[in-house]
Amino acid sequence: MDNGKWTFGLTMMIVGMGGTFLTLWILSVAMDLLKRVFPLAGKADSADKK
Repeated sequence: MDNGKWTFGLTMMIVGMGGTFLTLWILSVAMDLLKRVFPLAGKADSADKK
């Protein structure tokens, strides 16, 4: 077997996993920001009643 193919395959696997985790992190940050900008109405009302 050619070592170049294995190296390329492992590199693509690592880059793909890194890209997937980076995308998931960006989405989670975006959702957190949206939750802060648009809080749930029921959650805010229950906090005011206490």
